[in-house]
Amino acid sequence: MTEDVRRVFRMDNEVLAFRFTATVSDRAGPAPRERLTDTARLKMWLGANGLRVRDVSPTDLRDAVELREAIYRIGSATAAGRQPASRDVRTLNTIAAAGHAKAVLEHERAGWRLTETTPAGDALGVLAADAVRILGGPDRGRIKNCEGPGCAGLFLDTSRGSNRRWCSMNTCGNKVKKSRISAN
Repeated sequence: MTEDVRRVFRMDNEVLAFRFTATVSDRAGPAPRERLTDTARLKMWLGANGLRVRDVSPTDLRDAVELREAIYRIGSATAAGRQPASRDVRTLNTIAAAGHAKAVLEHERAGWRLTETTPAGDALGVLAADAVRILGGPDRGRIKNCEGPGCAGLFLDTSRGSNRRWCSMNTCGNKVKKSRISAN
């Protein structure tokens, strides 16, 4: 696949697990857009995020979409101050526990070493473990859904006043500001 990863996926979220949930665009709009349309796209996204795998099977893709949606639902429930569904928590915990990736330092950068036998499962385990860390950590009260039109993407509000409204100023924030200017 020769597509440029930045043309296919949004890569601007600082939280890996939330970046993964952004593989669906315009979640709150009338026509959400699935970006993980096939195994090659999942392989591309994983590789661009430091989780290089040789092969991705249709089962791996199905598991990835199931994980992504569980992370999104748990994150949205957390943002709204609600309890997440127990089945989503079970999915997240099961996939996190099944991964056998090891953190490594290579060329002065943090990365992951995946096993030869289950590399895609290990990669999903990394995503699930990142979600567990953020969804169950001390900053969980800073998880929000984007207020951008149609977006509803997850982000971690690290602003001093905890008043950030958009997942990204460069995308959703600019859309809102441009629409305000054109309305005047």
